[in-house]
Amino acid sequence: MARIVQCGAAVLVVCFAHFGGLINNACAADGDTLAQIRARGVVRCGVSEGIEGFSIKDSAGHWSGIDADFCRAVAAAALGDPAKVAFVPLKASARFPSLAEGIIDLLARNTTWTLLRESALKVQFAGVLYYDSQAFLVRRSGGAQTAAGLKSATVCVEKGTSTEVHLREYSADNQLDIKPLVIDSAIEASRAFYAGRCSAYAADFSHLVAVRLQGPGGQQAADILPERIAKEPLSPVVRGSDLSWLTLVRWVLFTLVAAEELGVTHENLHDRLGDPAVKRALGDDDAINRGLGVERGWMARAVQSVGNYGEMFDRNLGPRTPLKLERGLNRLSTQGGLMYAPPLR
Repeated sequence: MARIVQCGAAVLVVCFAHFGGLINNACAADGDTLAQIRARGVVRCGVSEGIEGFSIKDSAGHWSGIDADFCRAVAAAALGDPAKVAFVPLKASARFPSLAEGIIDLLARNTTWTLLRESALKVQFAGVLYYDSQAFLVRRSGGAQTAAGLKSATVCVEKGTSTEVHLREYSADNQLDIKPLVIDSAIEASRAFYAGRCSAYAADFSHLVAVRLQGPGGQQAADILPERIAKEPLSPVVRGSDLSWLTLVRWVLFTLVAAEELGVTHENLHDRLGDPAVKRALGDDDAINRGLGVERGWMARAVQSVGNYGEMFDRNLGPRTPLKLERGLNRLSTQGGLMYAPPLR
């Protein structure tokens, strides 16, 4: 079932079955997103309600995580100051309505890049910030040992996610007759799992690592099953109607990756800007700056604000964090991963 909403020159198609509800008043403010951000003086960034390592607010009100840091890098490039971000916590089901209605300028909320979302919701994914996969969390005592052990089981899953779609497909493909218990938010889904309302919790692997750490009894009380049942490339998202804003957001991500490729860090940035290779990759090009509508030095500001991609990963997700996640597919292509930056010219 779908509803088509006319928004100026654009048509937004909303699919109830896949996106968990209707987008009301789905007409984002028309015009230049960057100009609106400058007039407002802040980038409004949609983030999670609280996922360790991605976007989570501490008791002092400070947001941390790789998604939150990416928002800061975009603010540094667009406005010259990484602090000029207003973080907007959102349930998964509210992500795309908030973007469509112009409540946020950028969605950086562990969101999976899919063709259906791009085509139906008229959004654009800026590039993969984190390569993830879908998995199952089960209780260690008496829980399933493999996904096959979930036959006819009730499995908790968050509303409005690709996880819900992939879970139903995996169940059908493997004749498991899994019964999804669809819950409105990730926080509530985790609570339902630990309260025994479901035999397993299906979500991104990285999210399940965080849930396992924070749950009653700690990581000894639950296991993540070995199967990875779907690809989950997590990407920042913007409205599809402003290609200039998409290009800026996309190239902020590529800038952070290029900096790691070149060995440019938060600490050595200014010392390295004179190197020919660094200058070619991160230096100013007036034609590019004019095309994007940004001030000179936007790439350097992005790196200065959060470090290169590897620094951002290590600080939020890596071995010295509670999550202790391996880089895996998120390594640079030169190190066996999938991360690399296209050329500037």
